[in-house]
Amino acid sequence: MKGLAEFVMRGRFQALLVTVAGAGSLMFCWISAAVVALVTLRKGARAGAWLFLWALLPAGTLLYVSGDSGPLASLAGTMFLALVLRSTVSLPLAILASVAVGGLSGLGLMAFGGEYLGQIVAFFGEFLATLEQYLSQSGAPVVLARPDARQIAGMLGAGTALTSVLCLLLARYWQAALYNPGGFGQEFKALYYPVTVSMTLAVAAIALASLGTHYRTWVVICLLPLTFAGLALVHAYSQSRGPGRGWLISFYVAWLLFDPIKLLVVLVAIADSWFNFRQRWTGKSGTGISEADKRKDGEDDDEDKDEH
Repeated sequence: MKGLAEFVMRGRFQALLVTVAGAGSLMFCWISAAVVALVTLRKGARAGAWLFLWALLPAGTLLYVSGDSGPLASLAGTMFLALVLRSTVSLPLAILASVAVGGLSGLGLMAFGGEYLGQIVAFFGEFLATLEQYLSQSGAPVVLARPDARQIAGMLGAGTALTSVLCLLLARYWQAALYNPGGFGQEFKALYYPVTVSMTLAVAAIALASLGTHYRTWVVICLLPLTFAGLALVHAYSQSRGPGRGWLISFYVAWLLFDPIKLLVVLVAIADSWFNFRQRWTGKSGTGISEADKRKDGEDDDEDKDEH
């Protein structure tokens, strides 16, 4: 992956080639989004916007042909997060902005993607009906709940927000690998949110959950920043324990498979806002702004001026 980043940063043509090729593919659109974010972080908003506008052509064509707005939404969401990170040099703030990306994406689908949502609802209905028939063969009839358009919109909005954050993190990793080795790991492990932010996200999630099952998928959008903060805390704890990644791999397997682990990660992130566990482990407080990255970005800006 570092080789791809090096190829992209050789010049405009290379970046354009990878961006356009990825934006026109359902399977590789995430690469296009990460490349646009990398160029935005390294070269600035103007260079990133130029790539983004070119990427809109294949992504828009894909939307017209297949009706799937996912690649276009992820591309736009990642670009927005990259602009936030470029202007603020704050990874927590950039990830926090994914709440807006997910919310607007879900609301946009409800407002303009009724036909697309209807197709997905119908697909889930047919699939669950088939599954009910299969499960009912061995005993009593089984009835499974069908998701409605609001639930699907929230799920897709959460997916867009998650993809945008992952593409941004990939771009930030590329940037550090090329120009500031080791910087991304330090920045990510220091990720945390103050009490006001974490409690606001938690209250918003509880409020949405209280509205009923139709809005349960929207809760995920509010909890996404806390999830990444919790994962960052796990990595910081792993670093404080010393070498050895076996338990970290086991943790991720459990996190992917068991929902209680996902909830526990969120709760730990909220607790970290109050108690700042990193300071207890290492003597260093969690933070979202790396002074080294600030200086590095300043150097990048000077280099960009020289190049142009």
